[in-house]
Amino acid sequence: MNFRNLILATSICCLTAFSLAAQDATLKIGYTNVDYILSKLPEAKQIESDLKSHEEQLGTQLQSKMKEFEDKYKTFMETQESLTPVVRNDKQTELQTLQTNIQKFQQEAEKSLQQKQVELLRPAYDKIQSSIDKVAKENGYTHVFSNDAGGVPILLYATEQDDISDLVLANLGVTTSE
Repeated sequence: MNFRNLILATSICCLTAFSLAAQDATLKIGYTNVDYILSKLPEAKQIESDLKSHEEQLGTQLQSKMKEFEDKYKTFMETQESLTPVVRNDKQTELQTLQTNIQKFQQEAEKSLQQKQVELLRPAYDKIQSSIDKVAKENGYTHVFSNDAGGVPILLYATEQDDISDLVLANLGVTTSE
């Protein structure tokens, strides 16, 4: 979804909500910042640590593969003049295969890192969503928006009193000192 469609969809939601507000005086809209809440959870540091550890493992494997390629390439460059054409072609094919394997590993490592991030964050996001639902019901909110989505502002204006982030954190048993 591009930015224009995102703004259009948000505008339609807001217009619908405000149109309903005119019909129903019980409409109460709040907002929150899920990334802020996540950063305050005790498990956030462990999630970050586990993700970094996974990334370091993948990086070590990649470095090992690259070192192998570099060593074989250096040896090939030093000895290629003395190799028979058949052996030279075989070494070139081996180097090309190693290079292809490195590229494939990089792509798979990126996917693995993304999957690990989803795997680690899903329980925390589920916990946060459950708390948002509970806080919204307990405080009479009929709608709760995110004040951003992936770094793109969704909520363009709201009063601070409608920010339920600290209520959600309190519901999760997390105290903030700001």
